[in-house]
Amino acid sequence: MATMHGKTWVLCLLLLLLRGLRLGSQAALPPPCESQIYCHGQLLHQVQMAKLFQDDKQFVDMPLSVAPEQVLSNFQDLNRAHNSSIPRQLLQEFVNNHFRDKSQELDPWTPGDWKDSPQFLKNISDTKLRAWAGELHQLWKKLGKKMKPEVSSHPDWFSLIYSKHPFVVPGGRFVEFYYWDSYWVMEGLLLSEMPETVKGMLRNFLDLVNTYGHIPNGGRVYYLQRSQPPLLTLMMDRYLTHTNDIAFLQENIETLALELNFWAEKRSINVSVGGKSHTLNRYYVPYGGPRPESYSKDAELADTVPEGAREALWAELKAGAESGWDFSSRWFSSSRLSSIRTSKLVPVDLNSFLCQAEGLLGNFYSRLGNEAQAAKYRSQRAQRLAALEAVLWDSERGAWFDHDLESGKKNREFYPSNLTPLWAGCFSDPAVVDKALKYLEDTQILTFKHGIPTSLNNSGQQWDFPNAWAPLQDLVIRGLAKSSSPRAQEVAFQLAQNWIRTNFDVYSKTSAMYEKYDVSSGGQPGGGGEYEVQEGFGWTNGVVLMLLDRYGDRLTSGAWPALWEPHCLAVALLPHLLLWWW
Repeated sequence: MATMHGKTWVLCLLLLLLRGLRLGSQAALPPPCESQIYCHGQLLHQVQMAKLFQDDKQFVDMPLSVAPEQVLSNFQDLNRAHNSSIPRQLLQEFVNNHFRDKSQELDPWTPGDWKDSPQFLKNISDTKLRAWAGELHQLWKKLGKKMKPEVSSHPDWFSLIYSKHPFVVPGGRFVEFYYWDSYWVMEGLLLSEMPETVKGMLRNFLDLVNTYGHIPNGGRVYYLQRSQPPLLTLMMDRYLTHTNDIAFLQENIETLALELNFWAEKRSINVSVGGKSHTLNRYYVPYGGPRPESYSKDAELADTVPEGAREALWAELKAGAESGWDFSSRWFSSSRLSSIRTSKLVPVDLNSFLCQAEGLLGNFYSRLGNEAQAAKYRSQRAQRLAALEAVLWDSERGAWFDHDLESGKKNREFYPSNLTPLWAGCFSDPAVVDKALKYLEDTQILTFKHGIPTSLNNSGQQWDFPNAWAPLQDLVIRGLAKSSSPRAQEVAFQLAQNWIRTNFDVYSKTSAMYEKYDVSSGGQPGGGGEYEVQEGFGWTNGVVLMLLDRYGDRLTSGAWPALWEPHCLAVALLPHLLLWWW
């Protein structure tokens, strides 16, 4: 009996070891989302390929009206009856009978810490800009959401991932929170003196790390396969700056470290330059299959490549979505989306974000008295700083460039992300600021009067010319503004003035904020990509409030004063008076 028990134990150990080896293989990774309704399977395939909705995202955001087991059973019966090719009308009826309209799992929410007149409004000199900032402050109430209890009690009836605390969404089709969007939303909320709202949003993100080991792209189960630019540690830093809530930091410091571990373990890559190996990071999602929220587009795109290349294409599309730049010619090898190769590039912005996070985490541990851990993260930051300089920095051109893992060369096209190390404070030589200014001049970026374009390539994708995005303005503007160079600071102000006028002018015409803007023809809402431009808009509002707070005493709405105002009248009459006197 004892011998048998011993043999059984050894056999079990071997089986577990083999299973562990299989799980450790990237090819055998099970998908994080097992839902045969929202993530994969015949139901999802047939509904999305029938294009019952103008936007694929609408279907996967619809809650169930009956239990998921019943939905799948009824679908299988219908599928068998029609030999796996259900007519479109019957599919529509099936969806109508088994699903509810999107957004019904959410309630509107007015943040409890919202107040009428936050202090920063008083520092805005231009009366029109001040009134506009007040209206943007009001938008936090419109964008506030909280989940209904049923999302917690019946989680498999929803694609929404349950979060305990209310939150602020971007707006438009995006009725859930998103990872990197939320950083700029939080910056705006903190200026609006709403730290409790920010703390609740931080708690939601920390819960996600504790549950899944990372923060997904957004708050839906179909986003679980991928993350987004890692800004959680920076979010905590901004919250601490406003509140000095050290107890909250102490409670969650290990979770912040856990999130950085995800990027170190799942997204790192070794790069050899000049005979020396450096560890850097990339966006990389080792899962095939179309994105559920863009299923039909991904499936149709895959039809344009050989069958054996389709899974790799879908994985690269997911990596592009993880980058936040979905999509951009930045990731392409040709002009076509089907040439996307996101995972083959080492991005400047990702590694700058991680460099910044490692420095902040080192500071956090030091504040909490754990010098051993502080030294560990400071050492990691120093190693990454050296890698950024060795692999990505180009002294001749005065910027950092994405590194192509296959060619071993830099991608020297213009993107605002090329200056992210300035924003993140991840450079060692102060002279790089003057070189970066010359880079902006050489690329003629400073000639654009309505905002910094996302690239100089008009590919038809939304993260390319002529679109400009709020977070990318912030990367460049604050990167320059942090410098001790008066000229860099003045260029930062002028870029801020350009962006504020564009946003204000469009708002004056449409009474709306947008996720992106077309800077090629006077400033209009942006376009291109997979869906129509969205109103809201969380991170655009946050960046505008940040710029109005920083430069509120100097920024102008661009409107000329009325001619009858005394000082204007004097200026207008001055030439006539001089002629008369002469």
